[in-house]
Amino acid sequence: MNTLSWSAVLPPELKSVLMRLPARMLAELEEIRIRERRPLEIGVMGDFYLVTPLGTVTEDPDAAYRPSREDGHQLLDFITNHSLYTMEEELRRGFVTIPGGHRIGLAGRTVLTQGSVSHLREITGFNIRIAREVRGIADSIMPMMLDFRHQTVYHTLIVSPPQHGKTTMLRDIARAVGTGAWNHPEARWKALKVGIVDERSEIAGCIKGVPSYDLGYRTDVMDGCPKAEGMMMFIRSMSPDVLIVDEFGRDEDLHAMREAMHAGVRLIASAHGADIDDLIKRPSIQQLMDEGAFGRIVVLKRSKREWQRKVYDEKRRALQGQDSQGIKKGGGTDR
Repeated sequence: MNTLSWSAVLPPELKSVLMRLPARMLAELEEIRIRERRPLEIGVMGDFYLVTPLGTVTEDPDAAYRPSREDGHQLLDFITNHSLYTMEEELRRGFVTIPGGHRIGLAGRTVLTQGSVSHLREITGFNIRIAREVRGIADSIMPMMLDFRHQTVYHTLIVSPPQHGKTTMLRDIARAVGTGAWNHPEARWKALKVGIVDERSEIAGCIKGVPSYDLGYRTDVMDGCPKAEGMMMFIRSMSPDVLIVDEFGRDEDLHAMREAMHAGVRLIASAHGADIDDLIKRPSIQQLMDEGAFGRIVVLKRSKREWQRKVYDEKRRALQGQDSQGIKKGGGTDR
């Protein structure tokens, strides 16, 4: 996977500025915030910097490169593949996912139809969130996710605030389950069949249907499919042992998750939240947790270059073996 695949959508002048950044900073880049006629901003390992025309970083807004209107027009043209019409649904949702699983958030003037957003115009703000594969990031939690009685994994919920690594963790869990990398000496069963419903094309980063990341040799991906529909399609036609979905929350998602659980499929899902207390403030998720639906709840928190993980059981009791891990060079996080 080309770690600079996100640069393919950049206009020439903007790309030239960013490619002058130090190699280590490029390797650890997480966000690029492009605002028309305002300072160019980047996010690196939890810190934010402004970028000068020479590719150096500064805290002085007056010294920073300011993307022009032409930069913005070219960027929008590239990320929509020269056709705004064909990307109408993505523009309505406020983001576009490009090959490699990189999500580009959009800001501009909304157009309302019957009180709901139907389109986005005059787009002048872009946030490129860079996805990366971090192999082995799930190794420390895999032993606590194992259901030895049934030789599978527990229904598991991954929880973190935005940009603290949920999608990165799901990606590596898929690899572990889909290759049988259980990281436990007594877990001797084979790899399981994994189905990923990748609604936003971020977990797998598929290009023409083929994942950009190592998700395990027994893993199938339903790319760009709504979560609820995708889960039912997998159950009906692909006989998965484990289903993986990212950032659920709609009522139809919860109904499909229950259907999957009752069909004997193990579910690994993620949701936004700072901790378990955040989750139980959301009635739909609280109901699942009160039912003990998730045998394991993994809470991720990140502080600069370190990820911290806490794992709880279905009764919200902390399990032993909590840890923190430094992030390897080039191993930035995403959602």
